[in-house]
Amino acid sequence: MATINPREDQDKNVIGWQAIIRKRGFPSQTRTFRTKRDAESWAKITESEMLRGVWCNRSEAENTTLAEALDRYSKEVSSRKKAAVQEVSIIGKVKESPLARMYLAAIQGKDIAKYRDAMLADGYSPITIKRRLSLLSHLFTVATKEWGLAGLVNPVPLVSVQKPNNARDRRLVGDEEKRLLAAAQEYGEPLPTIIRFALETGMRRGEIAAMLWQHVDMRTHVLSVPDSKTGDPRRVPLSSRALAVLDALPRRMDGEVWGVRADSITQAFARACHRAGIKDLRFHDLRHEATSRFFEKGLNPMQVAAITGHKTLQMLKRYTHLRAEDLAKMLG
Repeated sequence: MATINPREDQDKNVIGWQAIIRKRGFPSQTRTFRTKRDAESWAKITESEMLRGVWCNRSEAENTTLAEALDRYSKEVSSRKKAAVQEVSIIGKVKESPLARMYLAAIQGKDIAKYRDAMLADGYSPITIKRRLSLLSHLFTVATKEWGLAGLVNPVPLVSVQKPNNARDRRLVGDEEKRLLAAAQEYGEPLPTIIRFALETGMRRGEIAAMLWQHVDMRTHVLSVPDSKTGDPRRVPLSSRALAVLDALPRRMDGEVWGVRADSITQAFARACHRAGIKDLRFHDLRHEATSRFFEKGLNPMQVAAITGHKTLQMLKRYTHLRAEDLAKMLG
């Protein structure tokens, strides 16, 4: 039988109720609640689980906050990922939420839904919300399977999330390319050359930032990408303009081609767009622009996929929003 004792402050005022369970064959269990009813309810459920042989020790999950779990996840899981910098940034944002102060065992689907709704109210995009909730879902999975936090139920799959619409048809129009390069030149190297190179190759931001000279073969006009987003290595053919960009670059002692981080490229690109007065343009849109230009040059889908690294033609279809006026010219 559980023991329920009042907890008092210095003035003998009852500030909570402590439930203590001592049962042969099980470790002693103690929890404190705000009300006596909550303490009695917990004790009743716990003793019932012990009698039925389904009880598991939830003490670690009940005493670990989400913020503490996120810190551990950052050190043990995120640090091993290619996108460690981006994921650590996401973790920092999640830790700013009230959800981070809750204990893991106490987090329910309704709490995740409340966090989702708060992000929607703050204007966050569906893709941002999905990334944060996906991280939380994986954290609960790791905590249960690898950290041994017994009794946890992953609450994230219980919550519906609006499916992100990643498809964008944003291309450079008018004199935007000229204005963008001029603004980037004012910002300074290597941003303008990175922009030119991205437009020639259609490479991803992370792939460009990770480039090493040892992977560039100027003789065969080929760049090896050993660790792409899809996980498969590929060889990117370099146009004469892409080669000219690389040929003009100084050789760094550390072997890196650009010497910048992926997030630094994003920040510099955003500033250049602002300076040029260009709205709603992201660095990833340059990949869309380059891929569309490949099609406009007459390359077929298989050839384009070999350059860009898209694994399926369905994925590539997103990037082939060719201008109607250009198609009309091709039709004659």
